[in-house]
Amino acid sequence: MKRLFLICSLVLFTTALFAQDEFTLAKQGEKAPDFTYEAAPGKSVKLSDLKGKVVWINFFATWCPPCRQELPRLQKEVFDKYKDNNDFVLIILGREHSWDELNKFKADQKFTMPFSPDPGRKIFSVYARQNIPRNFIVDKNGNIAYSSIGFNEEDFAKIKSTVSGLLAE
Repeated sequence: MKRLFLICSLVLFTTALFAQDEFTLAKQGEKAPDFTYEAAPGKSVKLSDLKGKVVWINFFATWCPPCRQELPRLQKEVFDKYKDNNDFVLIILGREHSWDELNKFKADQKFTMPFSPDPGRKIFSVYARQNIPRNFIVDKNGNIAYSSIGFNEEDFAKIKSTVSGLLAE
């Protein structure tokens, strides 16, 4: 039993190291840095006000190829599945984008999930210094339960599994 615990701990530690590079400021296992974002023009929401919910924070840019690969999956496999779940919130932040740019991108790509601007990297800068896409899963207590950099199938499956597990708690 002790050996199994050590192996599981090593796997989790290795996964945490992989998902956090030298540019990551918000670390897995720590309290998620609080921020206020514009959920809709003129409607601000504070992350700390979402305590008690599982929050998926995604940082992307419209010009980023891995982001463009990830976003349709985020729409189909996450947003469409959890959009009616009151315990889940998806925050997609367009790094260095305006409402106009995001609304055009959303319409062109036929997305229905919510997008919000982060025009001056104000929010991004408390989570990381560079590299997108980035995902941070915040648990119901406001702690970062999982983080990822870039997009790949295996990691996306782990993020979805983490969200599913947190929502089942």
